[in-house]
Amino acid sequence: MGNQFKTALLLAALTAFIILVGRMLGGRQGMIIAFFLAGGMNFFSYWYSDRMVLRMYRAREVNQSQAPELYAMVSRLSRNADLPMPRVYVIPQETPNAFATGRNPDHAVVAVTEGLMKLMAPAEIEGVLAHELGHIKNRDILIGTVAATMAGAVMMLASMARWSAIFGGGRGNDDEGGMGGLGLIVMSLLAPVGAMIIQMAISRSREYLADATGAAIAGRPEGLAAALEKLGAYSQKRPMQANPTTAHMFIVNPLSGQSFKSLFSTHPPIAERVSRLRGTPPSSSPPPPPSGNRSSTMADTGKAFWDRMSDR
Repeated sequence: MGNQFKTALLLAALTAFIILVGRMLGGRQGMIIAFFLAGGMNFFSYWYSDRMVLRMYRAREVNQSQAPELYAMVSRLSRNADLPMPRVYVIPQETPNAFATGRNPDHAVVAVTEGLMKLMAPAEIEGVLAHELGHIKNRDILIGTVAATMAGAVMMLASMARWSAIFGGGRGNDDEGGMGGLGLIVMSLLAPVGAMIIQMAISRSREYLADATGAAIAGRPEGLAAALEKLGAYSQKRPMQANPTTAHMFIVNPLSGQSFKSLFSTHPPIAERVSRLRGTPPSSSPPPPPSGNRSSTMADTGKAFWDRMSDR
């Protein structure tokens, strides 16, 4: 029930935010319009957000005849995990990476990039696929996809509020509860930060568990550990053309090679993930003090809150 509660919490937060923006932009009338808009977005998020993400990356579905080795790996690992066979998609990008999506295990999708198939050894590909099946088994996929839709909606509405403030929006609505231009600008700046924290809290709290589940599904942790090391290196050298609102869905942060976008760090450190899989101390340099990265500190606070939701 933990993940179902989290999904409901996300949808409720999205509804509240859209209604708040509607009130800021149009007072009571804006709230009514926003309420119906939020209802439509919630429906869309639950039923169609996975299709939107796949379309965003121009992913194409492949069958057994088109990608026999990949399809056979997913089929074998799905049996190991006692999961229905998910649909398999390939993303036309050279940077190795992967994600899983869908609203439940019966409607799940595993998507990998062309670069993953070209640059990884079979055992490493198997480790990556097992990790994504771990997300499916742990029922993380709906939360991640809804969070991506929510983050995109927040960014869009924040942009609308900013432009409305620039062109005089919010004036004349004070009697109905509308917000002035300064308030709209402040909200437009703070809203994306909230979306970022939500993404980081959700993803960081689930990656370690998916790693452990994936290692159990594959039957050995070394394939995934080696894959994570390679994925981290390639991501630094050749960042993906990825939308920041979906970064938390991938096995490693696709934006980690870009200095500004790396502030939106949605994943725990790769060195720590690898050390947990191998049962050894992290080989990388010590992490910076908490005061050095305010976004990481905020994410850890969000993670603690998010993890407590599992107990409800």
